[in-house]
Amino acid sequence: MEKKKFKLGLLPKLIIAIIIGILIGQFLPEWFCRIVVTASSIFSTFLSFVIPLMILAYVTMGIANLKNGAGTLLLITVLLAYSSTLIAGSASYFVAQSLFPSFMSADALEQIAATAGNSLETYFSMDIPALLNTISAVVLAFVLGLCLSTLRGKTIGDTLYNGMSDFSGIIDKVLHSVIIPLLPLYICGTFTNMTKSGQTFAILGILWKVFLVVIIMHLIYIVVQFIIAGTVSKKNPVTLIRNQIRGYITALGTQSSAATIPVNLQCAEADGISAEIRNFVVPLCANIHMAGSMITITACATAVCLMNQIPISITTVLPFIMTLGIAMVASPGAPGGSIMTALPFLYMVFGAEAGDPGGPICAIMVALYITQDSFGTACNVSGDNAIGVVVETIYQKFINKKAA
Repeated sequence: MEKKKFKLGLLPKLIIAIIIGILIGQFLPEWFCRIVVTASSIFSTFLSFVIPLMILAYVTMGIANLKNGAGTLLLITVLLAYSSTLIAGSASYFVAQSLFPSFMSADALEQIAATAGNSLETYFSMDIPALLNTISAVVLAFVLGLCLSTLRGKTIGDTLYNGMSDFSGIIDKVLHSVIIPLLPLYICGTFTNMTKSGQTFAILGILWKVFLVVIIMHLIYIVVQFIIAGTVSKKNPVTLIRNQIRGYITALGTQSSAATIPVNLQCAEADGISAEIRNFVVPLCANIHMAGSMITITACATAVCLMNQIPISITTVLPFIMTLGIAMVASPGAPGGSIMTALPFLYMVFGAEAGDPGGPICAIMVALYITQDSFGTACNVSGDNAIGVVVETIYQKFINKKAA
C-alpha cells in the first residue's frame, strides 16, 4: 500500500506566513525586509492585473449559468449587500459613540502620527496596467452575463458563451497554479512591512481598546450574518462559520476581498452553495459588500472626532455611510483600498477643513484603518458567503421552483 504524502493545507501555510512576517519585521535588518516586501509587491502588482479578469470571468459565467431569474438574483444580491453595509456602519457608530469616550486619550493622535509614512520602500517595482479597472469589469460582466443568460441556446450567444467558458477555465488555472500557491508570500510581505514600520504595535499600544472593540464588532456581525443565513436556509450556523475560517484567515493576510476570492469560493462550496450561485455571488460581493470595512471606517472616524473634539452625530454619519456604501464599490482589490476611496468623503464627517484628504487628520484615519484593514476585509468576505447562502436558498425555493 502506497503511503500518502503529507501535504500542508492552505490554512496552516497562511498562519505560518503571518508569524514569519512578524518575526522578519521584528528581528531582521531592513535590507532583508525590503527584499521580502519587494517580492510581495511584485506579486501584488500581478494580482491587481488578474483581479479584473477574475471578476469578468467568474461573474459573467456565474450570471450566464443561471438558467432562471438572473436579473432578479442580481438585484437581490446587490440589495442584500448594500443593506448589510448600511446596517454595519450604523451599528458601528452607535457602539463607538457609546464606548469610545470612556477610554479615549488626547495624546493618541500625536503618537500615532509618528508612525505615518514609515512603510518600507521596495528595491524596484513593476508597472503592469490592468486591462480593465474594477468598475468596468463588474459592469461588463453584468452586461455579458445577463445577455448570455437570456440569449444562449436561442438566437445568438452560444459561441461567446463557449469562449467565456474557456476564458474562465484559463483564469481558474492561473488562480490555482500561481495565485493560491503564492498567497503566503504576499501575506508574509504584508506583515513584514507593517511590523517593521511600527504601525501595528504603535496603534495597538495606544488604541488597543478601540482596536479590540472594532474586532469584536466584526466578529459579532459575522456571527449575526451566519445566524440569519442559517435560519433562512435551515443550515447549522456553527457549521457555516466553521467552513468560513479558512477564508477569514486568508483575508487577514491579503487585506483584499478580491484576492481572497479563490479561497472564499472553496468556503462557499463547503457551505453547499451551488457552482452557478457561488461563482456569481462571491466575486460580485467581493466588490460591493463592504460591511467590515464600513464598521472599521465608521468606528475610526468616530474615534478621531472624539480625540479632536469634532462634533459628530447620526445626522452627519448616516449620509456619509450611504454615500460610502456606493463609492467603495470602486475600491481596488488591494490593502487600504476602502480607506483611499473614503478619503474624498471624510469632509462629510470631519468638516471641510479637518476633512482635507491631504491633512494630518485624514492621514491618521489612513494609519488607523490600515492597521485594522485585515480584520475588516475578513469580515467582508465572511459576509459574502452568508449572502451567498441566502441567495442560494432564494434561488432554489422560489426562482427554480417557479420555472419548473
